[in-house]
Amino acid sequence: MTTLHLLTHSPFGDERLSSCLRLLGPQDAILLCGDATYALKAGSEPQNALEAANLGGRLYALAEDLQARAIDGALAKAVDYPAFVELTLEYDKVNSWL
Repeated sequence: MTTLHLLTHSPFGDERLSSCLRLLGPQDAILLCGDATYALKAGSEPQNALEAANLGGRLYALAEDLQARAIDGALAKAVDYPAFVELTLEYDKVNSWL
């Protein structure tokens, strides 16, 4: 069963991103929203962890949140709200890391 993991909290304040990466299945994806997009900050430890995870097209970030935080986010595919909804339908389940 495939899972879309939805992260919204900054990776600099807790271990949600690290926990998610440990549990990530081979066909699962991650969608970064809100302060979680800081994980894509160039040269940061969270960005290095995401690169090491080799997600190969399974890493997404909400475009509006990237723009609001002036983050390039080249590592992730930027998506708008309609694409966000499409992603939730594409995967068997959605796990929100509250």
